[in-house]
Amino acid sequence: MAVVDIQQVLLQLFVLISFAMAAAVVCKLVKVPTVIGEILVGIIIGNTGLFGALQLGTDAQVFEVFKQLGVIFLLFAVGLVTPFSELRKVGKTAFIVASLGVVVPFIGGFLFMTVLGYGFIPAMFVAAAMVATSVGITARVIGDMGLSDAIESRVIIGAAVIDDVLGMLVLAMVVGIAGGSGSDIAQTAIVAIEGVIFVIAVIIIGGMVIPKVRKVREKKVDVEHPIRTKSPLLSPLPIALVVCFGLSYVAGTFGLAAIIGSFLAGMAFAEFQDRWPCKEKFEPINEFLVPFFFIFVGVQVQLSSFNDILLLGLALTALAIVTKIIGCGLGARSLGGKSAMIVGVGMAPRGEVGLIVATIGLGMGQVTNVTYSIVVFMSLATTLAAPAMLSYAFKAKIKKKHIEKHIEKEDDDGQLKFRDR
Repeated sequence: MAVVDIQQVLLQLFVLISFAMAAAVVCKLVKVPTVIGEILVGIIIGNTGLFGALQLGTDAQVFEVFKQLGVIFLLFAVGLVTPFSELRKVGKTAFIVASLGVVVPFIGGFLFMTVLGYGFIPAMFVAAAMVATSVGITARVIGDMGLSDAIESRVIIGAAVIDDVLGMLVLAMVVGIAGGSGSDIAQTAIVAIEGVIFVIAVIIIGGMVIPKVRKVREKKVDVEHPIRTKSPLLSPLPIALVVCFGLSYVAGTFGLAAIIGSFLAGMAFAEFQDRWPCKEKFEPINEFLVPFFFIFVGVQVQLSSFNDILLLGLALTALAIVTKIIGCGLGARSLGGKSAMIVGVGMAPRGEVGLIVATIGLGMGQVTNVTYSIVVFMSLATTLAAPAMLSYAFKAKIKKKHIEKHIEKEDDDGQLKFRDR
């Protein structure tokens, strides 16, 4: 067993966290997502002498743990703002948007990679990465523009709730198939089905059974003890950690990625936020651990391969944006053409979710470094492009509505008549 040099690890932590903090400051100044800066830090470290100078290869196991914990807590935090009960409130339009926004990009990505000669499993992983939507980036743009109450915004956020769940189902299926090695079709199908059943079972138990039991239990307690001043025996944080680690482990026993379990755990725990609020307590943990995931995503990117994948990366990026616009736009067509475009663009950024899928594929040996770099390129490009596109789409619609608001009709001479409202 290798002995860890704690002094060396402390130096590595000092440098990595300092770089991540500096990147976050720069990103906020230039108004781009912090994740971009953290990945660029990793790319710089991985493609210069810094990786060797810091001896990160020597302590790879230590930082692999930090990296895995970072992504587990990241998905748990995403689940915390995506309670199961919200799935029943997002409406028909949002459900259609999310469904088509998963199906169209998945088929498009799979066919694209297959035509290029990639194998079945690598093509499936790339297609799964195409499914993802990083709604946090879109939500930030919408908030900055003061348009959170717009119908398009509500549809985007609602669809994102369903998109997250469907994305986990797709990832469960792909990981199950990849874990089956493809040597036995029946066994592979069984593994994939087991994974999907696990996800659906947790959704049913966490979203329907537990809330009903809790409601009955609390009604009984209120009748027997109408005034309750007794403080809880445990704070919410350790309970949340137990649930997170427990479901992450169970997901692994089903051959799934641990993040699927942590995401579902977050969704389940979100149902108890009124009694056991832990979102704010999780934020400091995530601020420490999550950057390690994105930094080491960047470390694994080989800049030398970018010359070979630049055109392919641009093509996949264009396909990623177009398929989301088509799929989600079709789902939102009842809102009108411009609104459908806004919804499609709002669902386009892949962000951290696409990176997570690619990292899982790389870790399973099913995705090569070149394919991994292509997906990283696509995820970063859509993350950077989507905010500008969304801002433009919203402004175009607002400008059109402003004009229509004041134009009544043309008079007999072809002159426009205006009215005040």
